[in-house]
Amino acid sequence: MHIKHVALRVNNLEESIKFYETITELTISRRFKAEPGEVAFMTNGNGETEIELISMPQGETFEGKGMFICFETDKLDEMHKLAQDRGLNPSDIQNPDIQTRYFYVYDPNGVSVQLRVFPK
Repeated sequence: MHIKHVALRVNNLEESIKFYETITELTISRRFKAEPGEVAFMTNGNGETEIELISMPQGETFEGKGMFICFETDKLDEMHKLAQDRGLNPSDIQNPDIQTRYFYVYDPNGVSVQLRVFPK
């Protein structure tokens, strides 16, 4: 068993799409109206990672507290600089041990996103 996708309620779909395209390099695989709102699925193209962004004008909203989503990258320094250049205020790169490096950045809805290098 594995997680098929993670669904996030978002306040501004376009802003969230831009963030995930930039920081996680996910792209839109499906997008459709779900009256009264809209849904966009973003994927890494290999089907291993998928996020569903849900924009609804009414209903419960998620505040992003108490969780984070981790993405593996082999371009940590480049992505950290990109986040800085875009004014996303990423954390410093953490190095708790010789094989672990990561940083955090918040998405437009307050979800903490970790980009991390994993040992090979």
